[in-house]
Amino acid sequence: MKKINLPQASGLTSPNPVTLVCTQKPDGSTNLATVSWWTYLSFNPCIIGYAMAKTSYSGEMVRENKKVILTIPGTAIAETVVGCGSTTGRDTDKVNKFQVEMQKLPTSDIEIPLHSRVAIQCRLKEFVEVGDHYLYICDVEEVYGNEEEEAVFAWNGYSEIRSAK
Repeated sequence: MKKINLPQASGLTSPNPVTLVCTQKPDGSTNLATVSWWTYLSFNPCIIGYAMAKTSYSGEMVRENKKVILTIPGTAIAETVVGCGSTTGRDTDKVNKFQVEMQKLPTSDIEIPLHSRVAIQCRLKEFVEVGDHYLYICDVEEVYGNEEEEAVFAWNGYSEIRSAK
């Protein structure tokens, strides 16, 4: 073995799970942000965690609203996932820019992409500073799934978003 850095290790551990973090903006619209640093923390009680840069607009919205939905995007919106990860929602309406077809869940006013394999509706429990990111720890309120959608993953670090097949 040779010594490598953490971003290189990320490439060697591909694929990584990827999610679109759905938050509500002050005008009621939905913002989408791509994250692949998320995990199940507990099944009893149901808790998940994810990390976002401290400067993230979506993180700001979650800290303010205490509500978030993590979706596992389907292959039909793989290119959108890349775009949402490289654009800020602070001054961009990503849903319109990337022409994302949205849907409502019965228990939330935050919309999610139609092409989602899983949607995990959460309430922010706490957030912790971890270097240049915040770790968001969230109580899971509801979970929805669609087995007909094929999930996408981040490959080679984050240079490619595609299915695991």
